[in-house]
Parts: sequence; structure tokens; C-alpha cells
Amino acid sequence: MPRSLVVGNGNILVNIDNHLQVRDFYYPYVGQQNHVGGHFHRWGLWVDGRLLWSTDAGWKTGLSYKKDILVTESEMIHEDAKLQVVVEDFVHYEENIFVRHFRIKNLSSETRTVRLFAHHDFHLYQDEVGDTVCYIPKKNALVHYKRKRYMLIAGMTSDKEGMRQYTTGQKNWTHDEGSWRDAEDGELSLNPIAQGAVDSACRFDILCPPHKEKDVYLWIIAGKNFEDVFKKNDSLIVVTPSKMQEDTENFWRSWVNKQEIDFKDLDDDLVSLYKTGLLIVRAHSDNRGAITAANDSDNLHYNKDSYSYMWPRDGALVALALDKAGYHELTRRFFKFCRPLLTKQGFLLHKFNPDGSLGSSWHPWILDGKPSDPIQEDETALVLYSLWKHYEFTKDIEFVKPFYHDMVIPMGDFLASYRDSHTKLPKPSYDLWEEQHGIFTFTTSTVVAALHAAAKFAELFGDSKRKDFYYRASEEVREAMLKHLYSDEHGRFAKKALLRNGNIELDMTVDASLFSVFYFGILAPDDPRVVSTMNAIKEKLSVAGGIARYENDYYHRKNGFEGPGNPWIICTLWVADWYIQKATTHEQLKPAKEIFQWVRAAANEAGVLPEQLDPDDKRPLSVAPLTWSHSSYVASVLDYISKYDLLTEQAKSKNGSFYDVHKIDREP
Repeated sequence: MPRSLVVGNGNILVNIDNHLQVRDFYYPYVGQQNHVGGHFHRWGLWVDGRLLWSTDAGWKTGLSYKKDILVTESEMIHEDAKLQVVVEDFVHYEENIFVRHFRIKNLSSETRTVRLFAHHDFHLYQDEVGDTVCYIPKKNALVHYKRKRYMLIAGMTSDKEGMRQYTTGQKNWTHDEGSWRDAEDGELSLNPIAQGAVDSACRFDILCPPHKEKDVYLWIIAGKNFEDVFKKNDSLIVVTPSKMQEDTENFWRSWVNKQEIDFKDLDDDLVSLYKTGLLIVRAHSDNRGAITAANDSDNLHYNKDSYSYMWPRDGALVALALDKAGYHELTRRFFKFCRPLLTKQGFLLHKFNPDGSLGSSWHPWILDGKPSDPIQEDETALVLYSLWKHYEFTKDIEFVKPFYHDMVIPMGDFLASYRDSHTKLPKPSYDLWEEQHGIFTFTTSTVVAALHAAAKFAELFGDSKRKDFYYRASEEVREAMLKHLYSDEHGRFAKKALLRNGNIELDMTVDASLFSVFYFGILAPDDPRVVSTMNAIKEKLSVAGGIARYENDYYHRKNGFEGPGNPWIICTLWVADWYIQKATTHEQLKPAKEIFQWVRAAANEAGVLPEQLDPDDKRPLSVAPLTWSHSSYVASVLDYISKYDLLTEQAKSKNGSFYDVHKIDREP
């Protein structure tokens, strides 16, 4: 089940499902050490002698975020029980505290006592072996702990009342289903401690007058020892959870609106998706620099692994979007994170954990019976390219200076040397979809752009020999790409080439990643070779209003489905990018805006975007949210605005170039 809502602060990330149950709780890294791991933190309300868990069929739920804020505001109504609950979830913008604010309204004409039951099923360090949970009477709190992970649970009602009852117990052992079962009679058994595979439950009571609302704040404080969580709990009580919420809302409102942007003719719902996207990207960005792809742990059921890694490819493209949006501090952290990860040969490996350790991989170290480095060259190229774009946006020479010798030169030398001596094309590596090995148009495009970026860095630092060397290599790869990866017979670019016995064999599968030819400045967007390639993408890959990755894509494909594959958010936005870049009038921007509207419809009601959609019922497939989906939308919207302004100026001056969004200024 893709996650419906996400909140975080760069140290904690919390995922919430469509029943408003916490399903993932990452700490102290975003994307590493999931202390819930897809299990359920249940909650429910006891009223008039029955307990209504949030999963009860009688609840009608609406999911949303507060406007321009990384704080949820979801509403649940149970007409039969005459109850309304608004749940506002947030992680404090600075402290490692997750707060759930329940605004409970009595819709009946009688005063009633309502009990809130909250159940917590932690798996500290991602397993349930050797956990302890205990009740601390001096703090009126429960604490789950193991080694250096402590989770303190406490709360407060609007009447300043704390936890009324609690219990702890074992789970998944003999016939013990968990402490949540203890709540179903409306009472908890006050068991003070349990060890092993454990969970807990707590209860808060509120007296609700007719048609009035009462509040319950429930919080989880993450720390590394008792003293740490006790101190934060004492401080929270003094400050009050409502003040913490107010401060957090003010922070995120200021953060997402730091740039004054005129969104031109984009509708309010498209602007809202842009801002929600920025906030979700921030939530997936660890404070130490890793930009994680996604943190929906339900993907574990698909292949026993997750998307909770930093892919250099994803991270570089997300960083590019963040730099466009003006969030340069986040991208600086990303580049600092990448810097020590470079191999001695000058390339980056497949993916990394948020703590900087090497992540899992399916790229083998042997190919055709021979040793072969597991190189996915676009990942190295994109980081170098994005680093130069960062400099272009910031002009911060002090920041990029130490990267020149530590990253730019090793990367540039690797990209320039990792080429076939005869064709001048890059040597074979794995494609951006991480499925095939060969010489790909997308990868080659990124290599051209990255070598050009290396040349610009060399020029910046007065390194004339390397400047000439990188410029020459960039042009050689570009010329080889136009010569060998374009098919005159088909009138479009190939997905990939294979070298066999000195001959080049082209794979003409239509692939959405061929957008790279214009996006990275190899050719202008109105070049006939680009136009024919993009038209083939639209013709062959259109599905359910969006664009599939490539013909006969198998990933999450439904049995019996006859289309090219599932529509992906990023691939659909690449077509929007083409419309934006080639537009010469405001009218020609309309197809891009229509794609933005399709993307908004693909999001859930809160504005969360998945990786891909079911082509029949438009349900989200694979993971949600996907950071790359949101950052691609952010980047496309900003390019749309830039092009809109450029066209306005062009209409006034009647001169200049239309194609400058990703233009490469070629130099000898």
C-alpha cells in the first residue's frame, strides 16, 4: 500500500497510510533504521460502549496537508457514531519529536466521554528481538528501548490530563496478537513492562459537550538514552505541544515560500502540488546529505528490499530541481555526501545507504565470464553535471573549489577515458533503468553534458590543459552519438547500441529516456532528429494519458495488459519538458500545462505522487511518494515559468534564442 502522507525533519521521517496509521518511522537517518517497518501503529476511539479503530468501515476519510506546511490535516467522520476527528501530524522542524494532534468533535446532542486508544508496534533497529517497553510513572510515559534507540510515548488532552491507562505486552508469540487487543473492552490492563517482541497501548479520556471539539496531543520522542528522551519530554510539556505545532507550521510556511514566485497562468491546484512536492522532497532529504528515493516499506513485499537508498542518479536530478528552486543548502549537503563515495577509478557505485555505506545492488562484478566493474555511468555523469549547475545558480566559488581536485578531475578523467577507442562512444555500462548493459543514448547524453561541465570547471580554475581535454572529449562523444546512435533508417535515436565483432547493432526500442538528447543540450528541441524521436515516444508510449518508460516494460505490469507499460510520472513530465523547451509562443506551452494537470490527477488527494500508475484504474503502483516524481514536477514547473517569462520578453524584443533552458554553449 503506497503511503498516503509523510512528515519529517531530516532526522526523522514518518509515513502514514490511508487509515492514518503510522507505518514507517525512520530515525536517526531518513531512510535508514525503520523502527516500525510497515507494521501498524493502530489507533481508535471508544464511545458509547464500542471501540472504533481507524480501519473501521464506518469512517469516511479525507487526506490533506495544511496549506504550504509539512503538517497533515486529515479528517475522519463516523456518521453512525456521530464523531469527527481531524488528525494533524508533524515532526518538529528541529527537535526529534513526532506529534499527533487529534481534534475530536462530538457530533451528537449529548455530552459524551470519548477514549482515545493508541497502540505502538515498534521494531527497534528493524527487528523485534530483544526490545523492552516499560511504563515510567514519574513521567506518565511509555518507553520502548533497545541499545541506543529510545522511543518515549506520552500525551496531553486539552484539559491538561495525561495518559489515563497503559499496558505493555508481547506480540506474535503463541496466541498473543498484541496489546491493541487489550483495548477492545475499553480498558487496559496496566502491565508495566515487557521484553522480547513487544508492543504497547495507552489511553486518553476527554469529556466532549454536544457539537464541541476537544484536543488530544500524542507524541513520540526519539533519542539515544533515558536522559535524552526524559529531558525532551520535560521541555515539551513546558513549551506545550500546541506551541511546538505553531512553531513548526511557521517554519515550514516560511521555508516553502522563501522564493517569491509568479506562477503565471498555473492554477492554484498546480501551485499547491509544486509546494507540496518541495516539502516532500525536503522530508526525504537527510540532514547529512543523502537524498533518498522513497521510504515506503511495502516494497519489501515485492523483492525484499526497499527504495530507501541514495541513488546518485536520482539524487543529482533532485539536487538540480532544488537548486532551481533556490534550496542551495540542501544541495551542498548532497554534494558533500557524494564526495567521499567516489571510487579510486573516479566513478560512483550503484547506490548508498543514508549513512554513506554502500547499498545493496544487482549490478554484477562479472560479465560474460570476465571481471567487470559494475558501472552505471549516468550516475557519475549526472552528479558532475548537477555540481556545475549548482555553481551556475550560486556562483559560490568557495564551495566548489575543494570539489575540483577531489571530484571534478577524477570524474572528468574517468568519463573521458571510459570510451571505446574506435567509435569514441562511452564503453558499455548499465542503463538508467538498471536493467540492461550497453551503450545508451541517455547515458551518452549525460556524459557529453558532464564532460562539458568538467571543462567549464577547468576554465573556472584556470586549468587550460584540462579545459581543452574535457571540451575535446565532450565534442568527440557528441559527434559519435550523432553518428552511431541515430538511425537514418528509422529517423530517430536508438535506445542503445551494442558492439559486436567491430560492428554496431542498434536497439530501436522506443524509450522515454531519449528525451535526454534535447534536455542535456545535445541538440535543440526543434531539431528534426529530436522531433521525430519525441513523436515516436508520444506515439508508442502513450498510455492512460501518461507516458510509459519503454515498449513492453515489465515492471509492475498487470497480467494480460497489452499496452507499452504503466505510465510513469517522470516519463510523462519529460514530454512536458520538450513542449516547454520548443515553445515559441505562450499558446505552445498549453500541452505542458495539460500534462501538469494530468500529474495533479495522478497524485492522491493530499498531493502525494507515486512512481507509476495502474493504467486501468489509475491507482498508484510501486512506491509513493517517489522523490524523483516530485522533484521532476518542481523542475518542470520552474522551467515552464522561465520559458513563459522568456516568451514574454521575446514578444517585446523580437530577438534572441528560445532554447536556453539547458543549452550548452559549445566552445573549441
